[in-house]
Amino acid sequence: MDFQWKEIGGKLSELLDPLGLECYPFKIGWYNEKVQAAFRLNLPDDTLAFVVISTPKMFDSAFKPYIWRENCLGSGDLLDRCMRHYFGVIRELFADTSVDCIHDYELNHSRRPKILVQTAAHVAGAVYYYQRSDVENPPWKPEQKMYGVCIHPRYGGWFAIRGVVIFRNIEVPELEQRLPPDVISDNQKRIELLEQFNFNYQDWQFRDAVFPAERYSEQQKEYFITPPPERTKLIEKIMSERPSSVDILC
Repeated sequence: MDFQWKEIGGKLSELLDPLGLECYPFKIGWYNEKVQAAFRLNLPDDTLAFVVISTPKMFDSAFKPYIWRENCLGSGDLLDRCMRHYFGVIRELFADTSVDCIHDYELNHSRRPKILVQTAAHVAGAVYYYQRSDVENPPWKPEQKMYGVCIHPRYGGWFAIRGVVIFRNIEVPELEQRLPPDVISDNQKRIELLEQFNFNYQDWQFRDAVFPAERYSEQQKEYFITPPPERTKLIEKIMSERPSSVDILC
């Protein structure tokens, strides 16, 4: 049944690529092997899933057309609403099967993330998830909390993991795992990356851990660094750029 996951991946890519979104397949078992019991998903190991990431292109190709069509104004995280819209399109595309979409920001009843998207992206081979455990002789004190960071082989840190799409009734025992590219093999550079991310993430430098094919635009950076309640003027400016006709997936 090798054709099944490839056919599904092809349909997803056909939908997502023009939007600046990418998808990568993985098996639930690969994810469950890497996480603590509290984060494991109660599904068969061979269950098919895809992790979805956004590239720098997403802002102009998906987000702005969405808010133009929806006439989005006011408070709230419009990007979350935008992603919910497009994940809803995925559900419609595969309406004949059981599809679960889990967004990166979703929490369960225990206030834990429903899924650890960084781990999912790593086991899918989309990005390398660099953590303290990847550093030999770490220079930090044992009690120092160091958060891990994902690096994309093409975009460096100029991307985001948006969620996971799970095909509950489709099992793919034949799917072979593709290891993520280890683009930062030097131990000292791994230390520098983790320190940039943990101590100075707002200066964007960690995102250039590898030379990226593309970075966020200035407008996109301004949007992301502005707290949601303070984005009204930015949204008004984007709305003023609205073209006479807007194409958006419905």
